[in-house]
Amino acid sequence: MPFDTKTIVRKAGRAVGRVQGVCFRAFVRTLANEINVTGWVKNMNDGSVTMELQGEPMVLEYLIDKIKKGRGRINVTNFEISDLPVVEGEDKFAIRR
Repeated sequence: MPFDTKTIVRKAGRAVGRVQGVCFRAFVRTLANEINVTGWVKNMNDGSVTMELQGEPMVLEYLIDKIKKGRGRINVTNFEISDLPVVEGEDKFAIRR
């Protein structure tokens, strides 16, 4: 079933701070799965974590706010976001290695 691209958007995100070695990717995946956001999250060599998030705009706003706040030992000091084209047919959220 194709997405209605009027109500679905995709964002690229990059989180900086204490985001590796603190279960950050699992945290993002759990949140995304709870609210039906698709995409992926991946550790980068520079210590940041990049991600692509796809879903309804208000749902993504909620998710990004939760990501920025972190939890436990997670401490996001900077979060960059940009728009991407929607990926048709994507149906899950994955941790990439």
